[in-house]
Amino acid sequence: MPLDVEDLLKIVLLLVILWLLLEILSEVVGLALGLLGSLGGIIGVLIVVLIVLWLTDSL
Repeated sequence: MPLDVEDLLKIVLLLVILWLLLEILSEVVGLALGLLGSLGGIIGVLIVVLIVLWLTDSL
């Protein structure tokens, strides 16, 4: 049972859409992890500043 050209094009189209969705998803996840990584450093600095202010009774 041979495939029709339309069926083959539908399969290719679905594969391309799936590929594009995976690319977009990987970019979104990468961006989110990048933001969380830099946010972790900022939170660490804020904690150190708060501890120093607490110890010097400046709070």
